[in-house]
Amino acid sequence: MTTIRAPAKIIPRAFPGIRAEEVQEIIINSRIKTYPPGTVVCRESQIEYVFYMILEGDFEVTKLINDAEVRLLTTLTAGDYFGEMALIHNAPRAATVKTKTNVVVLELDKEGFNRVLKKSPSVAMAMVAEISDRLRKNDTMATEDLRLRASELADAYLRLAEQDLARREFLSTVAHELRTPLMVAGGYLQTLQKGMVSGAELNSTIDTVARNVEQITTLVNDILFLQEIDLVLPEFQPVNMVKIAEDVISKYEAKALARQVTLKLKGDRGVPEVQGDPRSLERALIALVDNAIKFNAPNKPVEIRLTSQGDHVLVSVEDQGIGILPDIRQRIFDRFFHLEISNSDELYGGLGIGLSITKQVIQQHKGMLNVESEPGMGSIFTMSLLKW
Repeated sequence: MTTIRAPAKIIPRAFPGIRAEEVQEIIINSRIKTYPPGTVVCRESQIEYVFYMILEGDFEVTKLINDAEVRLLTTLTAGDYFGEMALIHNAPRAATVKTKTNVVVLELDKEGFNRVLKKSPSVAMAMVAEISDRLRKNDTMATEDLRLRASELADAYLRLAEQDLARREFLSTVAHELRTPLMVAGGYLQTLQKGMVSGAELNSTIDTVARNVEQITTLVNDILFLQEIDLVLPEFQPVNMVKIAEDVISKYEAKALARQVTLKLKGDRGVPEVQGDPRSLERALIALVDNAIKFNAPNKPVEIRLTSQGDHVLVSVEDQGIGILPDIRQRIFDRFFHLEISNSDELYGGLGIGLSITKQVIQQHKGMLNVESEPGMGSIFTMSLLKW
């Protein structure tokens, strides 16, 4: 139950040092009013002339930030007061004050305050002293708030700068990844047009052109898919992840063998269907499998494992490759994050957008994507999807 404060106890808090007869003079010139919950008694930016002392109930004080965000500044209760600046200055309200509960307030308007001043000039000095003290406190709070906002702005600016750099690197990499297969395919097409190859060499040349065109198509499709899933959320249906895993293995078996990697399907072949879009989930799994093949050690398997766990189906892709350093483990899912790792044997390039595709798909499916990895030992990426 909210405590009810007597006016004679609240007024001296607002006007420190005034005499008992002056307190009675303020009460005589004030009025007691009640308001239901949700009533705005002070509105930000409005010029108003009433000072409020809370006898019963609770208020919330809010402020509009950047014309968009309504921020809660504080909560006021019985014994508190607000709006004192309205008695001495024709300035707009600095915040909005709204009732949270049924409230009872003692209201003193500017006319009533002026009548009090004619009989008790010392009330003005008490009011000025109290307002000065509150303004000092507000200045300290404002300074601290500005310091906090400056820090937030600096952090936001740094993130924007990092994203801008990542975008520029991403576009540069896209240009490189497109230019190389285009030049190769274009060069071989010119030799074909000039009739410079024949026999077995002809078939090899056609295969090379087809391989580079496929590389270009895959890259463009990945970029377009990222944009598409941002704009269109497909309707979910029951999806058989075992069937999708089998299809992905079938599609990527040749690529895996070319890198001396074997693909294996493990776990429970009878897992329940999940909620989702089959095309999107296939793209998500393709990205994980392609990534695992790329970074796996030769003559080691890449395993796709399916398990049922509570309300979810877990789909894991495990490789035995180079692993991921802890300091970049979270950044690998960023859309514009690109990393090239080189060693004495091989260079790992590419755009690095596959994992961002998987992350985006899993987020749209209200699932989870986790990674466990140890440098030099390999990685396990796990998609957790809701059962149908």
